[in-house]
Order: sequence, then structure tokens, then C-alpha cells
Amino acid sequence: MDIYLFAVKLNRPLRAAETETMLRVMPPERRERLARMPRDELRQEPLCAYAVLYMATRSLCGWKKLPEMRYNRYGKPEFADYPELQFNISHTRQAALVGLHEEPIGVDIEKLRPVSERTMQRIAGTASQQEFFERWVRREARGKWTGAGISSIREEEKGALRGERIVYLDTFPGYAACLCTHSDARIRHVKTFEIN
Repeated sequence: MDIYLFAVKLNRPLRAAETETMLRVMPPERRERLARMPRDELRQEPLCAYAVLYMATRSLCGWKKLPEMRYNRYGKPEFADYPELQFNISHTRQAALVGLHEEPIGVDIEKLRPVSERTMQRIAGTASQQEFFERWVRREARGKWTGAGISSIREEEKGALRGERIVYLDTFPGYAACLCTHSDARIRHVKTFEIN
């Protein structure tokens, strides 16, 4: 199976009807988590991420709803009854990214934004904003791929993990995105959508 990638950019806030439609396809446990978020504007990107996951699985698998999910000890979700389809999602300000494959993958997307030179040096050892965010998305994608989350970021200093494949993705201007996997499968061009 190829690696499939989907990205959505929100150029405006979601309308009430759009929010209701997306909530209906979101898994119940994620809907509950979303409801606990303190501000409405924080809910839009995760909502879009799960809507894109739903559309992708419907297109690729013919599923009419997202199956039940389970979570590893670090909180990485997977389809409980369909381990043959792995997925990962990421969201940032006004954008979301979804990846699907038959083997574990990790994806991350971040909106480029001002970061102090001190922070760039401390976290990534760079003074370049572009390089800072490329390192950031690589670390995040790696943590999601391994399923170990933040603990795998510590491995960054030791170099590539065995069999690791890092691919920077072209999504939207002003964003950095990355895929991490051990699969050598063909990576489909990122299918992008915009909500205007």
C-alpha cells in the first residue's frame, strides 16, 4: 500500500453547520476530549483533522464511519479492529495533516511563526526560523511514528533511528511538515484542501 497524505487549511472559521457535520463523524472519545477544550477556536483544527481522516478512510476503504480506536501507553491512537491500517494526524494553527499506511507512520505540521533566536538556539541549535521548524516537525513526526511521543525526542541527539525514513512535505506556504516511517513504500503527493 502507498503512503497517503491529506492536508487541510482553514482560511476562515468553521460555520456552525460545518462544525455539526464534522462532529458527527468524529469518534465519540475524541468528541468528548474536544468538548473539554477551553476555547472554541482551539477545536477547529482537530475537528478538521478527524473529518479528513474520515473522508480518507471512506475513500480508501469504503468505511461509512471511523472504527473504534484504542491508544497505546503514550496515547497514540489506532483502529482497534483494523491494525492493517495505521494512521497519524497533526494539527496546528489553521491547518491539519493526516497520513495513512499499512505500517506505522508519524506526521507533523507546524505554522511558521516568530520564534526568539534564544529559543531557536536552545531547542534546535539554529538561528534560522525555517530550520527550526523543520527540526521541530521532524522530532514530532518521529515521536508519533515510534508511538513513544516526547521520550523519542531525546533520541534526536543520537541521530537517525534504525530504518528511519524522514520526508519533508510540501503542504501550504508558511508551513513546515514532515513524515516519518520505516516503510519504503511510494509516498503519494499530499492531497490538499482549503476551506475558504
